[in-house]
Parts: sequence; C-alpha cells; structure tokens
Amino acid sequence: MADADAYYDLIARNREHLTRNGDYEEIKTATRESVTTSFTSPSDRNIRYGVWESDRLIGRADLNPVDPPRYSIGYWLDEAATGQGYMTVACSALIDFARAVLGATDVFAGVTHGNSRSVAVLERLGFSPVADFEHHTRFHLPLSRRTTRGAAHAP
Repeated sequence: MADADAYYDLIARNREHLTRNGDYEEIKTATRESVTTSFTSPSDRNIRYGVWESDRLIGRADLNPVDPPRYSIGYWLDEAATGQGYMTVACSALIDFARAVLGATDVFAGVTHGNSRSVAVLERLGFSPVADFEHHTRFHLPLSRRTTRGAAHAP
C-alpha cells in the first residue's frame, strides 16, 4: 500500500491548505488507517488519479461518474506545488481519458467562491461558469468542443 502511504503523507503536509478554498474537512481529518481503507474499499465509483512530480505525490484528481456520459472532476494539489501548471496538465489528461475511453460528453466542476487558482485551471481548459450557488460556482465543459489547450504546457 505504498500509494496509500504517499497519499496520507500528502494529506499530512496539507491539513490547513485543504480547508482554505473548499470543503475537504473529511480528507483533512483522515488517519493513516482511513486512507488505507479508502484505497482497499472505496465508498464510491470515482476514478482516482495521483498527480506525481518524479517520485513524490503532489496531488489528486478524480473523475466522478455523476450521470454517464456526464462526469465531474474534482482535484486538489499540494500547497507547495500550486501555480506551476501541474493541475492543468493533470485535468487535461483526465478529460481526454473521459472522452476517449469513457465516451464522456460533458464534464462539470464546482469551485468554492474565492478559489481563483482553481477557476484559472478550469478556464485554461475551456470550462465556462454555468451556475452560482451560495458557496460555489458550477463550471461546464462540453466535450464536443474540447481542445487540448492546457495539455501542451507541461511543467
């Protein structure tokens, strides 16, 4: 369970960062045991990917089958790795996978108000805001118009 250990270490490095711009309270309070259990017996059908820089786990990106062929993405990045393009590249690959392998037609994402860096990631990928809620904005990317704008700029 090396990946579970790496993910727990990532959480431990980012406990305060996790609740600054979103509701990651459950992840923030995770124990090594609960992380291991989430790897061996996931509670949902999300497809989870680690974002790695060489041999160090620096983030996570999920593809959630909300109502296939419509999916949503969720992601978070180690505070020390923000602003370097990693999440744009990771989400671009995830979206391309969703379209090519899963036949996805639409991808949605929600961003907590005030999280301008996450909004910037989605805008670089071609998402548009479609609804505002009390705590977050919903973004949408119709894949029939998808370009690979973010993929060409790997860090």
